[in-house]
Amino acid sequence: MTSNETSRNHPDSLGLWDKTLSLPQQLTEAAEAIDTIQGLPQANDIEQVLILGMGDSGFAGDVVAAGARPFSPLPIMVHNSYLQPSWVGASTLVIAISASGATEETNESIQLAIQAGASVLAITNGGEMAEIARRNHASVVPISGQVAVPRAAVGSLAVPAMLALEQLGLFPGARSWIEEAAEVLTARAAQLISDKSEAKKIARKIGRTMPIIYGGGAIGSTAAKRWKNSVNLNVKAPAFSAAMPELCYNELLGWGQNGDVTRQVFTQVQLRHDEDHPQVQRRFDYVEEKTLEVMNDVLTVQATGEGPIAQLLDLVMLGDMVSLEMAASEGLDPGPVPITHDLRDWLRAGELS
Repeated sequence: MTSNETSRNHPDSLGLWDKTLSLPQQLTEAAEAIDTIQGLPQANDIEQVLILGMGDSGFAGDVVAAGARPFSPLPIMVHNSYLQPSWVGASTLVIAISASGATEETNESIQLAIQAGASVLAITNGGEMAEIARRNHASVVPISGQVAVPRAAVGSLAVPAMLALEQLGLFPGARSWIEEAAEVLTARAAQLISDKSEAKKIARKIGRTMPIIYGGGAIGSTAAKRWKNSVNLNVKAPAFSAAMPELCYNELLGWGQNGDVTRQVFTQVQLRHDEDHPQVQRRFDYVEEKTLEVMNDVLTVQATGEGPIAQLLDLVMLGDMVSLEMAASEGLDPGPVPITHDLRDWLRAGELS
């Protein structure tokens, strides 16, 4: 069964089903398109890395940071706003990601980074970002493949930054981790278009409740954020996420009453992976035991594959497909995001008035 056969009876004006399932191909094509990135600074000249991006491009930065931090001798941070941190300077490598090159928050930050003397790598297919970078003799890496819908192009967006960090010695083995992830996701994609799709089962259990997604460590919390965002974008519905073990010090206490209401409204999804600290694994069990009575259900999802990139992107791809299955069950087209475009027009109208 192909993804077309899976989705042909569902509204899908932007082809998100096929694009989401193409994640392993995105990883392979993006890696094959890059050999050596020209214009990067010397590794000894860098003291920290800042990744800029908003929305789906910003999430690609989250994926890069989550994968690279366990191996990097330098701090790697992600910034999702206008003004950059005050510590950005000549010893900072700034990696800016924007598929269109027109993201206003990222473009403002990249100009400030250049003014501060930072080294800049722009990952984009053009627009104002590319113009800013080239005008200031900064490196520009084009994004491979089709990225007309950035939310379904996380592989294409993230791989160039991973390989840039590998080239600088900040993410050793990144290319091999990417290859492993592509192999794992190829098998996952085949399962997700079968009659026994795990995504379909999870979507059915969530139903019309609101999912609350918990994940541990960088891998789990990053994947939980993605599940939340995918439900927001594709289902146009509320969803929430929190990180383990931090949630045990605050959110867990919030389930102490109102169970008669919450069990009708919320479904908890626990995202687990092999890199979870043993105490985090125990905390997941405890949270399930203590909250099951006040939830519609508590679902456990286990990542597959070897290495941080495979485990993270396996959870990401599964979550994306869960959201598409949820949209399909409601007869919704997951593609359009009219309120986002309305906000952009509203902001621009204010600038002109």
